Amino acid sequence: MIRAHRTVDSLLIRTALAVEAPDIAALHRRARSTYCPDGLPDDGTDWRARWREAVERPDGHVLCAVRDARLVGVASFRTPQGGPAETVELFQFHVDPGHWRSGVGTALHAACVEQWRADGGREAVLEVHPGNRRAQAFYARRGWTPDPRRPPAEDDHHLHLRFTVPGE
Repeated sequence: MIRAHRTVDSLLIRTALAVEAPDIAALHRRARSTYCPDGLPDDGTDWRARWREAVERPDGHVLCAVRDARLVGVASFRTPQGGPAETVELFQFHVDPGHWRSGVGTALHAACVEQWRADGGREAVLEVHPGNRRAQAFYARRGWTPDPRRPPAEDDHHLHLRFTVPGE
């Protein structure tokens, strides 16, 4: 489990707590609403419950970024079901829109990579919405590339990216 550590400007990256699920779900909604032109679709998902489950999973990690006692970023990852132990899937990665380009995403991503390396991860994978150009550019600047094993198909609602976890 990642130890809490401080970075620039009083930003703290730490393991999320189950009690924070409502705040995480609200941040998730704000972030996702920025790239959904008609707003975030209401598909009936109880995101508070989903985030609580993610935080409580013994086989996963949810890290949060906190600045001035306020949740400003969140990342959720684990080994994909049926996947190799050295692969991790980044399921969710969100920064509160009011904190974009302030170093939160960079610090949160670095903390993820640190945890992946500590867990023996060699590769990370994720899916990103094709309309979310901002996120695609963020990931590209950190070394994520299109996953050659999962090329885009016409009916895909996501692009598949991969990342090689650097050695120590």
